[in-house]
Amino acid sequence: MTKLMQLLSRCRSLWLMAPLGLWGCQSESGTAPSEGGTPGATPAPAASPAPAAKQELVVFAAASLRDAFGSLKTEFGKTHPTVDVTFNFAGTQDLRVQLEHGAAVDVFASADQENMNELETAGRVSKPVVFARNEPVIVVAKERASAVSSLADLPKLDQLVIGVPDVPIGRYTAQILNNANETLGADFSSKVEKKIVSRELDVRQVLAKVTLGEADAGIVYRTDANSAKDKVSVVSIPADVNVIAQYPIAVVAAAPHAAPANEWLKFVLSPAGQELLGEAGFLAPAPAPAQ
Repeated sequence: MTKLMQLLSRCRSLWLMAPLGLWGCQSESGTAPSEGGTPGATPAPAASPAPAAKQELVVFAAASLRDAFGSLKTEFGKTHPTVDVTFNFAGTQDLRVQLEHGAAVDVFASADQENMNELETAGRVSKPVVFARNEPVIVVAKERASAVSSLADLPKLDQLVIGVPDVPIGRYTAQILNNANETLGADFSSKVEKKIVSRELDVRQVLAKVTLGEADAGIVYRTDANSAKDKVSVVSIPADVNVIAQYPIAVVAAAPHAAPANEWLKFVLSPAGQELLGEAGFLAPAPAPAQ
């Protein structure tokens, strides 16, 4: 009887101690309840920061800027990853009309001063600044390359294509031909006029006519000629008759996205932007006259 009582007493002691041992094990294993929490609960993960909102930027630019501005967009995106740049490339006069008729535009880049001056006078753009210059050249279809070695050879061809008078390259072409009358004969421009079979709305259309073999030659900017140098022959125009194009740029007065517009303008004028324009064949802006 005594042994039985001792055995029962021992079992009762072990039963009372068991919960204490289990509680101790839970504390050591890290599953004990935290202050104010549920025993064994896993903390909720920290919320990820929301991605930065995208900013739109609409740039209207002369057709001759297509390749160069494409390169600038790539570099600009490296330091402005939240800005989504959209381009509209066309003849400068066409872009100006779109802007005047209410198109939502942030930046306007022109291939001439005349169209930009009209917009500035009307209060549609902020103060423009010239960011590049361009040199008109003659592009000749490969199969007719041997026939043209200078501006003086243009009357020998059968099919010439130039820009319409309203587009900057068309206006520059007319000035070049008139200037050449002084050195190549008073009737030089009229001889060339007789060989013109098409007048295009922008410089890229002039280039396309020549590269596709629909014309013997045309007058475009050097930057455009560079983009098709494997398809055309390029002939320089003498400096004494040539007209160097000035390219101004400005933020539109009613720009829907003024902040990124100003950032784009700064980048175009920056050393990095100017280097990319130079690689595309553009000339740097002329130095400001001394005060």
